[in-house]
Amino acid sequence: TQTLNLGDVADTMFAKADRAVAIACGTAYYAAHTAKYWFEQKAKLAFETDIASEFRYREPVLPQTGPAMFVSQSGETADTLAALRYCRQNGTPAVAVVNVPESSIAREAAAIVPTYAGPEIGVASTKAFTAQLSVLAVLALNAAKARGHLLPGDEVMAVKSLMALPRKVTEALEAQDDIREIAKTLAPCRDVLFLGRGRYYPLALEGALKLKEVSYIHAEGYAAGELKHGPIALIEKDLPVVVIAPKDELFEKTISNVEEIRARGARVILISDAAGIKAAGNRADHVICLPDGDDISLPVLAAVPLQLLAYHVAVAKGTDVDQPRNLAKSVTVE
Repeated sequence: TQTLNLGDVADTMFAKADRAVAIACGTAYYAAHTAKYWFEQKAKLAFETDIASEFRYREPVLPQTGPAMFVSQSGETADTLAALRYCRQNGTPAVAVVNVPESSIAREAAAIVPTYAGPEIGVASTKAFTAQLSVLAVLALNAAKARGHLLPGDEVMAVKSLMALPRKVTEALEAQDDIREIAKTLAPCRDVLFLGRGRYYPLALEGALKLKEVSYIHAEGYAAGELKHGPIALIEKDLPVVVIAPKDELFEKTISNVEEIRARGARVILISDAAGIKAAGNRADHVICLPDGDDISLPVLAAVPLQLLAYHVAVAKGTDVDQPRNLAKSVTVE
């Protein structure tokens, strides 16, 4: 196995690929799902994501000239490792996006892309998730360059955006006091919905997972456009609905969903940037402001308030944030 720089991985694995697949479990799967938008929009590469425990049992049709990517914090996840072995047996090169370079997944892959998150002791994945998102974003941009779809000016802007991420994450953490107060209103709740569109749909899924994991409140994430296809039946007076919607090309569509939610008496918590919060006006009951960013940085930044919200709800409820019941840091059995 080789630890390659991202440019080399992009040149050898993605430049001539017909499509790629990314396979993972839990939070890592949501990171891969977010990356799907970057690979398709930036690199113009057909990109599929799959849950590892489902992947090999449906006899998937693998890429002819592209890689399979395996995203895992520990690199020991049993289902993900089994999926990797399935791909290897069928001749598909494997790229491991892992935090532990000595792990089983890293050893058996053709190439390793380390996330360098450092040890994460808490069971619920937090910095590992933002590190995975950051690495996958850089990999998608390198793939776009290798495939001839990244103009020099766009590359410069993307690099500036990524270089600014540490500072912007620090800015996002400054919303902590507001989030703590919002969390107190969520602690007594039995149900919470999370909505997002496009790049923010996987973030809605991850926000719901975090709340479930550490506070034991039932939470579900939905693509905002799916609201009318069933979930709107759940909307009732005072139901908390967390909406992730920075001001982008899909913002107006998401805000129309917010109006439908408010009309039915639900309570809206809007996570957006300053432009989105201004455009939303008085449509939200609570707002959490993100730093300004772009389509690469904002999904990473949006993860921060979602993690803080779950954390402060758990603290308010008195649950064990670091060691949630029934969970293990690394799932090494199927």
